[in-house]
Amino acid sequence: MTTGRGSVLIDIRKYDGGLSALWTATRLGEDVHGIWLGTARGVHVGSATGGWTTRFPYVMVVPRDAWWTATFCAAPGPEMYCDVCTVPEWNADGTVLTMVDLDLDVVRPQGGDACLQDEDEFDQHRVLYGYSDDTVDEARRTCAWLMEAGRRGGEGAEPFASAYRHWLGLMRE
Repeated sequence: MTTGRGSVLIDIRKYDGGLSALWTATRLGEDVHGIWLGTARGVHVGSATGGWTTRFPYVMVVPRDAWWTATFCAAPGPEMYCDVCTVPEWNADGTVLTMVDLDLDVVRPQGGDACLQDEDEFDQHRVLYGYSDDTVDEARRTCAWLMEAGRRGGEGAEPFASAYRHWLGLMRE
C-alpha cells in the first residue's frame, strides 16, 4: 500500500460528451484494489444541472482496467455507491481522471443490501446516445458482478467488504 497526497480533477462525462460531474479530490494512495481518492465534506461538484456541495466525506477507488468505480461514504451517505462507466483514464501526470458514466449504479445504503439503480436511464441513453452492443454487454456484465461483489456483511469481495474502511478513516481524521 502506498500513500501520497495531491489534487486530482475528476471529470465524468455522459456518453454524448455532456458533463455528468466535475470536482477535485485528494489522492490518498494506492493498494491492490486501485488508486484511492478522498473528497471532504463541503466540496462543490459541478454538473450539467448546476451541481451540489458534498454533505459528507467519501473515498473512491479507481481500479485498474475495470468498467466501474466505487465510492464509500461516511454516514449519512450510502455505504457503497458503484458507478458503471467506461474504463477510467488518467492523464500523463495523474492529476486528471476521466471516464464516461454509463448510468447504471449499484448502491448499498448504510445497513442495507446492494440494489441496482438507474436502469431506466441506462435503457433510455443506450438508445438516445447509441451505445454499442459491446458497451451494453460490458455494462450489464459489470453491473451483475458489482451486485454480487458488493453484498453486505463481509460476504462480498474486497474492497467492498471492509478494505475501504482504512481509506475512509483517513477522511475522518
